[in-house]
Amino acid sequence: MTSDSLPPENSLEPTAGWHCTHLFYRFDRRAVRDLSPNERTDGCREFLQTLDAEDGQRRPARLQTLIVSGHKADFGLVMLDPHPLVIDGVHQRLMSGPFGSALVPTWSMVSMTELSDYVPTVEQYAQRLAAQGLAPQSEDYQGKVEQYGRRLEIMRRQRLTPDLPNWPAVCFYPMSKKRATGENWFLLPFEERERLMSEHGQSGMKFAGKVTQLVTVGIGLDDWEWGVTLWARNPEFLKDIVYRMRFDEASARYAEFGPFFVGYQAAAGEILKHCGLGGRE
Repeated sequence: MTSDSLPPENSLEPTAGWHCTHLFYRFDRRAVRDLSPNERTDGCREFLQTLDAEDGQRRPARLQTLIVSGHKADFGLVMLDPHPLVIDGVHQRLMSGPFGSALVPTWSMVSMTELSDYVPTVEQYAQRLAAQGLAPQSEDYQGKVEQYGRRLEIMRRQRLTPDLPNWPAVCFYPMSKKRATGENWFLLPFEERERLMSEHGQSGMKFAGKVTQLVTVGIGLDDWEWGVTLWARNPEFLKDIVYRMRFDEASARYAEFGPFFVGYQAAAGEILKHCGLGGRE
């Protein structure tokens, strides 16, 4: 048996990309009132330590905390790390801490980062240039291929091990592709799916500098197939981009959406203060 045919080693860490979990909670105010003053003080301290990584525990590679608008949740977490139990450890510490009896998990999604099937490789991009009539020996051709290769590496890194932007408004929603008769995404030829996703991507590009996104895959991991996280410089841009992209055929005909959560980036102390539980600025 050659090394290429050997089975992969047992591991919880992906060979490419990171685990991702979105978690949403609300405070049970009645349970909070039942806590003693000391328990409430301890609860606030442990809440801050867990989310600010002051308790000596390993912190996920990426962790954002959000104040969530509406009744679906009081706050939310966006976490990414190579190891799934590092992420889940944050949830377990919250639930086992002094505030555990007063915390109600309301929704979650488990997913992973991935590269899109619809982003051309360098070789595919070069073939398209040649098909457009550019001579492979020309400086224009070689310059465009090199430039695309650099962009692709940046895109690959941002998709697999993303930095989370520090933009104030955040929206998260899960989605799946339809498998209905006559509207089955997974029975479409690749070329047609690629065309539809290209159209979808062009709509999103119109919001460059206003909105940025992270799409993670939940297939085989959760009920929904993808999770979409949008960060915006202003909440109105979230409304605008989602409305605009609903008209794309990939969404209008083939997409099904789950619950939407909208939140605003806030430190753990700000969450406690906003929810009337104390905390710090």
